[in-house]
Amino acid sequence: MFEKFEETDDEFAKLLRRINPPRVVIDNESCGDATVIQVDSVNKHGILLHVVQVLTDLNLVIKKAYISSDGGWFMDVFNVINRDGEKIRDQELISYIQKRLESDDDLVPSFKGVVGLMPTEEHTCIELTGTDRPGLLSEVCAVLADLHCNLVNAEIWTHNARAAAVVHVTDDATGYAIEDPNRLATIKEMLCNVLKGNSDINTAKMTLSPPGVTHRERRLHQIMFADRDYENIERSEGGGVHDKSSRPHVIVADCTEKDYTVITMRTKDRPKLLFDIVCTLTDMQYVIFHGVVHTGRMEAYQEYYIRHVDGVPISSEAERERVMQCLEAAVERRGSEGLQLELCAEDRVGLLSDITRIFRENSLCIKRAEISTKGGIARDTFYVTDVTGCPVDPKTVDSICRQIGQGILHVKWNSTSSPKPQEKTISFLLGSFFKVRTFRH
Repeated sequence: MFEKFEETDDEFAKLLRRINPPRVVIDNESCGDATVIQVDSVNKHGILLHVVQVLTDLNLVIKKAYISSDGGWFMDVFNVINRDGEKIRDQELISYIQKRLESDDDLVPSFKGVVGLMPTEEHTCIELTGTDRPGLLSEVCAVLADLHCNLVNAEIWTHNARAAAVVHVTDDATGYAIEDPNRLATIKEMLCNVLKGNSDINTAKMTLSPPGVTHRERRLHQIMFADRDYENIERSEGGGVHDKSSRPHVIVADCTEKDYTVITMRTKDRPKLLFDIVCTLTDMQYVIFHGVVHTGRMEAYQEYYIRHVDGVPISSEAERERVMQCLEAAVERRGSEGLQLELCAEDRVGLLSDITRIFRENSLCIKRAEISTKGGIARDTFYVTDVTGCPVDPKTVDSICRQIGQGILHVKWNSTSSPKPQEKTISFLLGSFFKVRTFRH
């Protein structure tokens, strides 16, 4: 009986969307320093994440956002710029954004260099989870090279002593996905042995993504959330790259008059920050009804009015604490921890294994990595520290550059500095939505 009601509700929602299809207006005139994108649509769970994901995958920076989805209608406004700090002037890109956001599915062809959505039929998609340790990525790459697997694309995150990766590999002989069950079983066994090491026998995992389309970054959030990386561990008091001033500040409180839970956040600004927050709240089965996002010169200020998907706000202190921990983890997972090293070289089987071996032999620890291959060229980015979590000695970097080859590895020295967040605190409480309200902390 309940299944029939759910099916009827779903069909009714589809009918409403057909009658009132999404409407996207992209305006370059009303704002002096950003392109304004307004999205109006019938509301459905996950639509905000879809919009933010599309903009983020195009490497657009969301400077401001105004979110409203009460009464079954979704109406959001985003002020965006490109990575160069300019408005969006490319008409092809503007047309793509409109088509993608107005479409009710993901069948719109990808745009140029978008790598967030990856069709898994072209390669084998492997998901890895385990305890982080120095040299782990090097060992994984060495195993894949020995098994004649070409690592085409990958993203690796580490947080709270846990490591997760989504890796796309092909058969180095055919250039296509690996489908032989026996060979896949061997790959799984060998990788699990590496991930287990000496202390992670029960929690190390290697799985294959199902056929279809997978979003790497969303999967990484889901994998690390399932691995409970948000649970607090003892943090090193000295020497680490992160300091207390750079950590996110999250408050979860009650808005009793309007029956919401309100989340306010103050964090260091960085690309894809909004995606990470919205992705985490959506996958935790919360709905954002109203929100304001504003980025300053150094910091980002965010405020969200949420309820659980069943319409109930957060009701217990334990749930409140869990949400705070999960949002802090969502911000920190992608934090640009360490020195940024960018590799650009002609791709070959075993290239990544050789590069990561050199890092390991020079006592570097890879905290995060983005691996991509296009047109026979490997473009990889690594964020590294020394094995104690401290900034890398410049002499070590010079030695590594000589071993890898001049002009192949580029160093971004300023990535190790963490500018102190502004002392000034700005409040963006939604006075325009609610004239009067009270909070109970």
